[in-house]
Amino acid sequence: MQTLNHNHLFYFWVVANERSIARASELLHVTPQTISAQLKLLQEALEVRLFEKEGRGLRLTDSGRVTKSYADGIFALSRELRAALRGEPAGEVRELRVGISDALPKRACRRILQPALHMHEAIRLVCREDGVERLLAGLALHNLDLVLDDSPIPPGLSVRAYNHLLGQCGVVWVGSPEIARRYGKRFPSDLKDAPFLLPTVNTALRRSLDLWFEEANVRPRVVAEIADSALLQAFGEDGEGIFPVTEVMLEEVRERMRVEPLGVAEGVVERFYAITVDRRIRHPAVVEISRHARDALFESDPPIGPARSRNHRGPA
Repeated sequence: MQTLNHNHLFYFWVVANERSIARASELLHVTPQTISAQLKLLQEALEVRLFEKEGRGLRLTDSGRVTKSYADGIFALSRELRAALRGEPAGEVRELRVGISDALPKRACRRILQPALHMHEAIRLVCREDGVERLLAGLALHNLDLVLDDSPIPPGLSVRAYNHLLGQCGVVWVGSPEIARRYGKRFPSDLKDAPFLLPTVNTALRRSLDLWFEEANVRPRVVAEIADSALLQAFGEDGEGIFPVTEVMLEEVRERMRVEPLGVAEGVVERFYAITVDRRIRHPAVVEISRHARDALFESDPPIGPARSRNHRGPA
């Protein structure tokens, strides 16, 4: 293989970050043709294809993702070298690269990851949200240190990784004050014909909620199925329907939004898994995240019983 040209690698790195040759050319003040020529030379030197077309932009191939991971480290070391030669402290910061399943509630993920930002060792948190299969592929390629999901690794995926249960918590139905007054007095019998906002059917939480509906003899009128939890909650705050919130986040959601609880979905729990390539967690930030989740954030063993229902701090 030819000697690696760092100038070619730098052009690749900028394009990889921008996902566009046009935007990279604006940043670098060179023509798109120049960048394309540099990328072609790099691909010939590495004997791999680094990008694929995706709409009007570019997407990294598997080889491109590996190359970018190394380029991130190379140019970080380059910055440290310049700082050292100027007599400045290097200020090395360790990264924690986290993949967050698009099925998970993002506020809960923030609470899970927050301890990493308050460690004695400086940690830079790099988060990416995507479908779990894509995230696990990134984990297998060592582009991620950790994947957060609501389920263990799906069967049938040829990914060598390990599940670490961070914790689990119950689920509460909430809605706008108007929704709560109308449907929360005799929960769950008043839920007939009530509008519901639900996560999409490919999530573990949705499967558990569907079972709760069946056992509680509630036929939901589903007005929307929304993968993104923040968007789902935004519709809920506007009074479009009843939606689920994890108990661990209930007080924070009530402080941020005009919503009230109707009742608990008895027997339904949302689980949070940390998935890593190591059987024993090694990254210090993941160790701290796991410790805090077990000791302070989640119930150690919440009751899981039949889908009975009880009021949860009834509507105001």
